This record gives sequence, structure tokens and C-alpha cells, in this order.
Amino acid sequence: WYWQKEKREPYVKFMEANYPPGFSYEDFGPLFTGEFFDPNQWADILKASGAKYVVLTSKHHEGFTLWGSKYSWNWNAVDVGPKRDLVAELAASVRNRTDLHFGLYHSLFEWFNPLFLEDATNVFKTRKFPTSKSLPELYEIVTKYQPEIIWSDGDGNAPDTYWNSTGFLAWLYNDSPVRDTVVTNDRWGVGSICTHGGFYTCSDRYNPGHLLPHKWENCMTIDKKSWGYRRNAQLDDYLPIEDLVKQLVETVSCGGNLLMNIGPTHDGRVAVIFEERLRQMGAWLKVNGEAIYGTKPWRAQNDTVTPGVWYTFSPNEGKVNAVFLNWPVSGVLELGEPQAKLGETQVKLVGYEEPLKWLALGEKGIVIALPQLTPQQLPCRWGWTLQLTDVN
Repeated sequence: WYWQKEKREPYVKFMEANYPPGFSYEDFGPLFTGEFFDPNQWADILKASGAKYVVLTSKHHEGFTLWGSKYSWNWNAVDVGPKRDLVAELAASVRNRTDLHFGLYHSLFEWFNPLFLEDATNVFKTRKFPTSKSLPELYEIVTKYQPEIIWSDGDGNAPDTYWNSTGFLAWLYNDSPVRDTVVTNDRWGVGSICTHGGFYTCSDRYNPGHLLPHKWENCMTIDKKSWGYRRNAQLDDYLPIEDLVKQLVETVSCGGNLLMNIGPTHDGRVAVIFEERLRQMGAWLKVNGEAIYGTKPWRAQNDTVTPGVWYTFSPNEGKVNAVFLNWPVSGVLELGEPQAKLGETQVKLVGYEEPLKWLALGEKGIVIALPQLTPQQLPCRWGWTLQLTDVN
């Protein structure tokens, strides 16, 4: 897009300097080799991350499908490049080795597809592209791989009627093989985003910082600048684990899910920096998972007195979880939101045995004495959870 459509100078110059004259985007197909792609290894990393679902980009805006699509002749991973059905392989590994739900991302439109460009020229009065390419692909991936999430994207400025989104969704929820389990997002045509959908995505890297009335997802990238893999990325371009934990906690407090994107390499690897971030997240969730999984938003999302404190509620246990991202130097944490009950309220630091001492502050608020621990004794790093039981 930057090179062929917007013709951005650095991209054009890079191609001229490093590739033969007349080299086209299609010529990248055979260079996408995937020789190191090990779906079992991917599944193990995904499991270690503590994630509950994974969404693979089955086709992006350039139209190349990662499965041998009947509707993408000679422009798919089985005919060109890896010569493997990457969707089938990852689906099998995820299902055999983990309890993650397997989902697929699919782009409705394609930047340079002549049929789409023709329809766009006709102000979408003709529907050659969705009837011959986009919709058949959607039916194909659902029937073939039975994904439990369909993450649609790229409306190409066309209305949902052009895409026949309601027709497809009616089939998906009533007659498809995944009708009882499938979940969908909100990108099904102009005007549907943040308005219609099983869960809202609203925009990329969406993190409103307040409670939304509808289930939503914060879809963001570990590489701050890209959804793909950049060979020239600097260390500083990757979000550190502290920031990722912060994003997770803020998102879940406000009723959202976190979808954390990584870009694999052309030879099929998950770069070690991405693997490290995913494993770090999993290590944090091993300790603090109770404050994340199966929780609901509490009446307050973040604390009014101490910044960097976010709340969730565990309905089954009736516990309020307060996740604090900075360990106070004083060893005392003041919370402005909880209403404690003398002789009843209990405060526990997750991963630490002893109950903690606390004092109520008038009508609302509580001061908690944290244990004096060495860095080695801390239950985890990057953020800690207090569980409060029997609070008003």
C-alpha cells in the first residue's frame, strides 16, 4: 500500500535499491517460505501466554489466503510459497495441545483486486467481488475450519448491503457448523463498527479508560508501529511487559478483552522478543489470573485516590480485586473506593499467605499495610492483586 498505492518515498527507494527492476508484489509470494513454521511450537507459546483465544489472520487486504482457497487461485499458501495449509495446521495444533478457542481474521475487501476496484468505480451498485471472492471465502473457512471467532475487517468504504453481511451472519448464527459457539466482531460494512456486533472493536488500539455498556476488545500490537514483522525494528519499538500488563488490567477493568498482536516472520517463526512478551504475560497471569479471568467490571473501574489501581469483581467468590501497578515506597496503600466493614472485611495479597492489616477511612476508603518483602519474595513483578472480601 505504501509502496504501490501511496508511493511513499522511503518504500519506493527501498524497493529500487534492493530488488530487481520490475519486481512486483506478487513476486514476494515464492519468498514467503515458512520453512521454520512449527504449529506445535506456536500452540505451546500461545498456551504459555495465558490467552484464552487466538485469532489468525487468514487473509489480509492484499488477498493472499493462508489456506488453499478455491477462490484465490494461485494466490494462497498451498499453491505458492510454503505449499502448506497454514490455517489447518495451526487449528489442529491449537485444538490438540491447548484449550484456546481458535478464531480467524478475514479481510472483506482487497486493495488491488480488479473486481473490487470495478465495483468501487460503480459506487458499489455492482457486487462482482463479494459474490465471487469475499463471501465464498467466508463460507469456506467456516465450513472447513469451524473457527469460534470470526474477526472481520476492511469494509473498503462499502455498506454492509454490498457485502451481504446480514445474510452471512444469519447463516453463521443459525445454520453454520459453529452456530452454537461462534462470536463475531463489529466490522461488517460502513457504519457497523462500534454499533453492531457480538463484541465491539471501535478502532485499532482502542482503550477508552472507562466502562462501556457493550462487550468490547482492545486490539493492539506489541510492536508499537506495525501489525506485521519488521526486520528493522528497534528494541524501543516493542512495548515492555510493564506496559502490556497495564493495558491488560485497564482493558479488563472496563469490561474489555485484550487481543495482543504479534507479527511472525516470512520463514514461519515467532520472533523471540514476541515469545518473551507472551511468556511474561503468562507468568503474570499464573499469579494474578483470578483478577482477570471470569471477572466482571466493578462499580468503580480505577481508584479515585491512588493512580495506577484498577478494579475487577469476581462474582462467584464475591471478591473485589484491586490490581496496583506501583508498589508504594511507604509500604502502605491507600484505596479511596472500597467501603470496608469492621471485623468482616478481609484483605489478601494474591500469592502471599498471610492476611493483611487494614484501617477504614470514614465512610469510604481503606488503608492497607503491605508486607515488607524483598524483590525475591514478591509473588510476581509488574503489578500485584489485592483481594477484598466482605466489602460493601
